[in-house]
Amino acid sequence: MTDILAPIEFKDIADTGEIEGYASTFGNRDLVGDIVQPGAFTKSLNGRQPSDVLMLWGHDYKRLIGVWTEIKEDSIGLRVKGRILTETRDGAEAFAFAKAGAAKGLSIGYRATRARQDRERKARLLDEVALSEISLLPVGANPMARLERVKSHDPDRARRLVAQLNAAAAALRA
Repeated sequence: MTDILAPIEFKDIADTGEIEGYASTFGNRDLVGDIVQPGAFTKSLNGRQPSDVLMLWGHDYKRLIGVWTEIKEDSIGLRVKGRILTETRDGAEAFAFAKAGAAKGLSIGYRATRARQDRERKARLLDEVALSEISLLPVGANPMARLERVKSHDPDRARRLVAQLNAAAAALRA
């Protein structure tokens, strides 16, 4: 039996668009005077899929940029993972800014359903919120809510790898 080498060509490796970080953190006063309390998102997230929460570019409902794949509360805050749809114009723009480090803020869009004033800290304590969206933007109201990881690749390294694989495939065919 003879080995048959089928033609093969490796294409460039694409960005995944995956991001993760904290959309909100507990216990710190944000720039508008709100302090999100632990458990504030529990009721809002109960029974919802992560993709039910919109991923927007700069709180603009006309600029949907991706989907959230994981949203959960932990001891620090609201931990999120998602995928920016780089195939769209707005998604490609947002991901380019995120990769460059120019857009590293995350910010929540919500309605406070249970809150109280803390006169001592001059803040509104958010005990329960109805979460509607999470946005990527350059700077959010909560400086601690930010991207921690933007999954990308080194395009030059990827191109070199693709060239090496194509050269090896060509050598095998020769």
